[in-house]
Amino acid sequence: MTILTKLQSAAVIEETARLLTGQYVFPEVAEQLADLLQRRLAAGAYDVDGPEELAGLVTADLQSVNEDRHLRLKYHADPVSPEQGAATLASMRRDFDTSLGGAPRVELLDGGVAVVELAPMLFPLEWAAEPVSAALTLASSARALIVDLRANRGGDPDTVAFVCSYLLDERTHLNTMYWRAGERSEQSWSLPHVPGARFGGSKPLYLLSSESTFSAAEELAYDLQQLGRAVVVGEPTRGGAHPCRGWTVHPHLEVTVPTGRAVNPVSGANWEGIGVQPDVPCAAAEALDQAYALALARLAG
Repeated sequence: MTILTKLQSAAVIEETARLLTGQYVFPEVAEQLADLLQRRLAAGAYDVDGPEELAGLVTADLQSVNEDRHLRLKYHADPVSPEQGAATLASMRRDFDTSLGGAPRVELLDGGVAVVELAPMLFPLEWAAEPVSAALTLASSARALIVDLRANRGGDPDTVAFVCSYLLDERTHLNTMYWRAGERSEQSWSLPHVPGARFGGSKPLYLLSSESTFSAAEELAYDLQQLGRAVVVGEPTRGGAHPCRGWTVHPHLEVTVPTGRAVNPVSGANWEGIGVQPDVPCAAAEALDQAYALALARLAG
């Protein structure tokens, strides 16, 4: 077990506070949190034996002001590179290599209804384009499509746009990211061309959600729901709409700090803190059966 000294804990807190004040999309909240961390450090709240315990305590404090679930001190059991973003990238790569590139299930059900599961993440597009394209192209000729996001915990906004491009007919404005203090913004659009075949924008489309569906997976559901393209079936999602970056602050600890916020062009809002609300609420375990029944009924009608 790795043992933390008081000096190491202090260094972690100091660097976390510095990153908050310099990077967090909400500067006023960043100042409050940095002050809270310093006060908690001075009170001895972070005098703990190991980095895993410290990660839990600091994460609880980071999320105590505005409940931003992207704001975390993450523990990694294996030592991670000090390079910015390397810890998250290494973890994602392990998941990518064991999940068929993030598309672990493609199935055709009776009646011509296809199921494509995208999990456990929407991986970086340079990795995911080939397997995701293959899965969606395979499902493109189905009469209806169910996209299962129940076990998807987020990922790359570019991959969200890539997936949406297979499910729409025309180039469409999906989302706008506003970066810290409104200094700049960046629009996300579906693509004019995709490799493979599109499912298209007219056939029945259902998205499955759970309380574990998070971040970029929520954006996928929210964007298509707001466009009126998809019916969301399942549970309200976790509620994380702020894209984040990660910095290693200890060989086993990474702080993730949101650097932007999402604004949907239809609603003018996002899903932060409230999650994506399903059109057809039900337990996550029942969502596939519910969506399948809806698809068959619509096809029959």
